[in-house]
Amino acid sequence: MTTITLVQGDITRQTADAIVNAANSSLLGGGGVDGAIHRRGGPAIRKECRALRASRYGKGLPTGRAVATTAGDLDARWVIHTVGPVFSSAEDRSDLLASCYRESLRVADELGARTVAFPAIATGVYRWPLQTAARIALETVQGTPTTVEEARFVLFDQAAYDAFAGQSR
Repeated sequence: MTTITLVQGDITRQTADAIVNAANSSLLGGGGVDGAIHRRGGPAIRKECRALRASRYGKGLPTGRAVATTAGDLDARWVIHTVGPVFSSAEDRSDLLASCYRESLRVADELGARTVAFPAIATGVYRWPLQTAARIALETVQGTPTTVEEARFVLFDQAAYDAFAGQSR
């Protein structure tokens, strides 16, 4: 059974087998978590992301999918990049957000990762309401068969931490 832990802090400062990146489809960095992981992880991550774009993901990584690269200078073995859906009040995209977590766990299992640090995927510029995103994240990770021993949600601020803590009771 996977242990779920919640911490408030900077995901780039975590020690884990794998750190999940809330990436954009280009895989080449951006703002928020994505930019922070690329900056702190260094050029090795960007180099592998460019190779992925030149081979399997020429049009970018599809929403809800996940792929791994080195973790570069981060205190992890791998970064698992996943692209969250942009929130829409007109269309239910919950299945795509849940897929980000399932696919990240699938990739973690393929890699043999036992500890995985997750951000609150799609809650920044993709505008997912924290309460809904927290519920989807926690239910999906709890309900997904995996060999990952610890799924750690690293929540950047108090509001995100409170939303996840409120859903985990």
